[in-house]
Amino acid sequence: MSKIHNEVLLANREYASSFDKGGLAMPPARQFAILTCMDARLDPAKYAGLSEGDAHVIRNAGGRASDDAIRSLVISYKLLGTKEWFVIHHTDCGMETFTNDIMSNLLASSLKTASVDASGWHDSGDGPGSTDGKYINWLTIKNQAESVLEDVKRIKAHSLVPSYIPVYGYVYDVKTGRLLEVPEATAAGQAS
Repeated sequence: MSKIHNEVLLANREYASSFDKGGLAMPPARQFAILTCMDARLDPAKYAGLSEGDAHVIRNAGGRASDDAIRSLVISYKLLGTKEWFVIHHTDCGMETFTNDIMSNLLASSLKTASVDASGWHDSGDGPGSTDGKYINWLTIKNQAESVLEDVKRIKAHSLVPSYIPVYGYVYDVKTGRLLEVPEATAAGQAS
């Protein structure tokens, strides 16, 4: 077992030793959901004032409105009663540092972890790699506000999303901890 594996199991034993949340209901108590990035610098519980059982938090690379994120949001309202959603991207996101072509080329070179410096992404080239990466839309980001607006519009336009659910658009600032509204996204996400 690795050091990390052992640390996780030790932390879990400590957490479970005083666990008192077994009675929480499955539906989120505050009836909302957040779609946000998987970036380790983001703690939605802290920046949105959440406790266990309060809200659904759906995370992926970039906090993008992928098919799977929308699947989770639909389950969130249809089966578990959420009534409002937030799309929250963030500054200094890794999804801004590459394109679909860069990612597929890195994967074609090798499956090892790539490195980045001032001149861009680099791969060891010590294959084998795979060309399967060219068939994936990596949902990269050129501009945070534009991507939030795009994701809110995609969610609101989805045939399985009722028009009465408002979707709010924000960018989390990793330097200040503030949520910065994207007014165009929140306007596009209004309930009707």
